[in-house]
Amino acid sequence: MAERLGMVIDMKGCVACASCAVACKVENNLPDGVWWNRILTDGGDNPDTPAGAYPNLTMENIAVACQHCENPACVKVCPVGATYKDPETGAVRQDYDKCIGCRMCMSACPYTGVRSFNWEEPKHAIGHAMGDADVATHQKHVVEKCTMCWHRLAKGLQPACVEVCPGRVRFFGDFNDPESEVSRLLRERAHKQLLPERGTNPSVYYLV
Repeated sequence: MAERLGMVIDMKGCVACASCAVACKVENNLPDGVWWNRILTDGGDNPDTPAGAYPNLTMENIAVACQHCENPACVKVCPVGATYKDPETGAVRQDYDKCIGCRMCMSACPYTGVRSFNWEEPKHAIGHAMGDADVATHQKHVVEKCTMCWHRLAKGLQPACVEVCPGRVRFFGDFNDPESEVSRLLRERAHKQLLPERGTNPSVYYLV
């Protein structure tokens, strides 16, 4: 049976340290201004602020990246097959060499901000590439997004964001394996997906 790789995130334990976002950026050699992984605040008008009036305050952190949907809208609209679903893992991947920069995938994706487009030649703050040598070279005029750290999975490793989380609130595994940790967590804990009404069935679940 093919895998359905994905992630379970316990947002009750997330302290919004952004270690996952920074690890993603460094590991994947992301260009200046590009973030594949972000920690957003559902609260006040400004980051890291609560909503409401004291003492009745509410605030929730939520990690947002590509949801690697089981029914991805982006794959359906790509005219050249540059955005595709890997048949072995279920991961939604992109072929930079095929991408023609039409950005249809960005338009179709209901999860705002999880993809970026390189308008110019990618640049890096320290003047040269960093991160894993096996990461695909970033190119001008292509769309990019989270790859599940594909280069790490090929070595039997977990995504960088999972490995560095100091609160251990990220869990990665195969949802098609009923004995996996991610499957167990979904059985034992209440959870939600982002925008379930869009019918994409994301492979990222949030424990509530």
